[in-house]
Amino acid sequence: MCGIFGYLNYLVKRDRRFIADILINGLHRLEYRGYDSSGIAIDGDNGDPRTCIVVRQKGKVEELEHAVKSLENIDWSGEYSIHVGIAHTRWATHGEPNAVNSHPQRSDEQNQFVCVHNGIITNYKDIKQYLINKGYIFESETDTEVVIKLVKYLYDKHKHENISFQNLIEMACSQLEGAFALLFKSLHYPGQLCATRRGSPMVIGVKCASEFAANHIPVTFSKDLRGVFSPSLKTSDQSIVDLTVAGNDRSIEYYFASDASAIIEHTNQVIFMEDDDLAVVNNGTLTIHRSQHETSGQPTIREIIELKIELQEIMKGNYKYFMQKEIFEQPESVVNTMRGRVNFTTKKVVLGGIKDYINEIRRCRRLILIACGTSYHSAVATRQLLEELSELPVMVELASDFLDRSTPVFRDDVCIFISQSGETADTILALRYCKQRGALIVGFTNTVGSSISRESHCGIHINAGPEIGVASTKAYTSQFLALVLFGLVLSEDSISKQTRRDDIIDGLKNLPELIKEVLNCDKKIRDFAEDLYKKSSLLVMGRGFNFATCLEGALKVKELTYMHSEGILAGELKHGPLAMVDDTMPIVMIIMDDPVKTKCMNAYSQVHARGGQPVLICNTDDEELIKLAPRHITVPRTVDCLQGILCVVPMQLLSFHIAVLRGYDVDCPRNLAKSVTVA
Repeated sequence: MCGIFGYLNYLVKRDRRFIADILINGLHRLEYRGYDSSGIAIDGDNGDPRTCIVVRQKGKVEELEHAVKSLENIDWSGEYSIHVGIAHTRWATHGEPNAVNSHPQRSDEQNQFVCVHNGIITNYKDIKQYLINKGYIFESETDTEVVIKLVKYLYDKHKHENISFQNLIEMACSQLEGAFALLFKSLHYPGQLCATRRGSPMVIGVKCASEFAANHIPVTFSKDLRGVFSPSLKTSDQSIVDLTVAGNDRSIEYYFASDASAIIEHTNQVIFMEDDDLAVVNNGTLTIHRSQHETSGQPTIREIIELKIELQEIMKGNYKYFMQKEIFEQPESVVNTMRGRVNFTTKKVVLGGIKDYINEIRRCRRLILIACGTSYHSAVATRQLLEELSELPVMVELASDFLDRSTPVFRDDVCIFISQSGETADTILALRYCKQRGALIVGFTNTVGSSISRESHCGIHINAGPEIGVASTKAYTSQFLALVLFGLVLSEDSISKQTRRDDIIDGLKNLPELIKEVLNCDKKIRDFAEDLYKKSSLLVMGRGFNFATCLEGALKVKELTYMHSEGILAGELKHGPLAMVDDTMPIVMIIMDDPVKTKCMNAYSQVHARGGQPVLICNTDDEELIKLAPRHITVPRTVDCLQGILCVVPMQLLSFHIAVLRGYDVDCPRNLAKSVTVA
């Protein structure tokens, strides 16, 4: 969704050009999240009165960069020892993509207060009407403008009390409902910055020459500020506890972002904000505040964490597109998912993140796998194996539908939440729903410090590495693999399943080399893409372990190429989908040499009888199918439950090449966002 980036330098001399470049580069790092407009806010020339420059632009960040460089009467060499700048990439939710609706949104024409926002304010209409009745005029259609005008209204009401920036933002945010991450700057509070989050991610990077006095920040609790529209309020802080630098050199730089990928090139020291935290930087010191009424069960410190990712992991390297790079990284990413967990000599699997809970999981009533999009498909792909190995009922749920139905959940259920980012809004809401009902929560994420990883009782980090392309590729195969490892751990005490487990572990050992073999078919798959890219539809058929591959393959085609595409269970062909088949309908069929091969062959015969000429994805050594279908893509043979990892790679490549041939932006498909942080 939207991307937030903020930069504050304290006692570190930076010129205006350097500051603008840092903000714009931060937005470039966040482009993968999906957006349709962007903007920045920086300080104007020092003087009286102070000024704030806001630049907003529809389109790509490059267009914003051009607009910034085109500003007239700007001294780009002017230096600042203290400066606050904020920037934003917007994914339209309220109001069409244009400059007026872009962020930063402002309180008035003088830009006294400006803010950037990720999320949705659900009660914005009520607040907007209240402010309109007070004489405020709105220039945009956004819910964000309501927030910043509310801040201005409260400031005007309480400024005679010398209200602090912290208390002002606390007052405003206490009136907001919905999911949001917000970053504020103001002419009335120069050198100060406020950030808060509820349901949307926010991470703070810290960089200084000296060491920190401690590796954590205590949380300061403030008075309950709800209901501030009518009474005049005065608040008193506790003694402030802040992030301090050891030594006499107090120079420090802060980076605020929706995602650590925008920060890592500057510093690897970060603090992950929790829901309802308010972070305030004043006089170069960082403090974190919460309201007293929200303290129940909350940790009272925020740890400074050292990020392990490297800058080169979020760069394209020798590839033209991030997605292409991530497809070809899969031999390495599956190794990283297994590293330190699978001992191929002793045939043992250890998952340290769940080892203290494994007996409780084995005794549960049922396993409920809950996810959205590609993560949901990884759950579908492994459901059959989990049922086989655990001998437990396994439900697979779309998080949004799970919540809509108010699904019954019991204390002896184990609920597994799968999300690449760990910030998927519907999945987090479902997690909290299940947690309130006493279920054991297990998280599968690719992002250390994410909301799901923090709120789960236990979990597994899939270790796929940063994934920048909006369409998920290597995260899917690593999620698939992590769930397989989970099933192997559940069955390790079963003698009757020992042979099956050994076969799977042998298959895991060979998996990286087999993926490389599939990637060698890239040129052949591009040739098939040449035949398909002018078509308007594509059907993908299969069954058994590869039904999920059909769903995921069709999703990739839809995401990247904007073609209509359906993943069809071959067993349902005669119940409707067969009506679409004729000699003009492009079809891909996945038929592996597994227990459902005969049934898949029957489906192939039905399609062929109606004039269909499907492209087959089959095993390299399956001569029967290769002779049957002149158009085929072959993948190496492996154990049946792992075949889906190999079969999905041709579909990833096919959708990638069709999108490139159509001239589309592969890394940032239209209307889509990498991290869906709004329900």
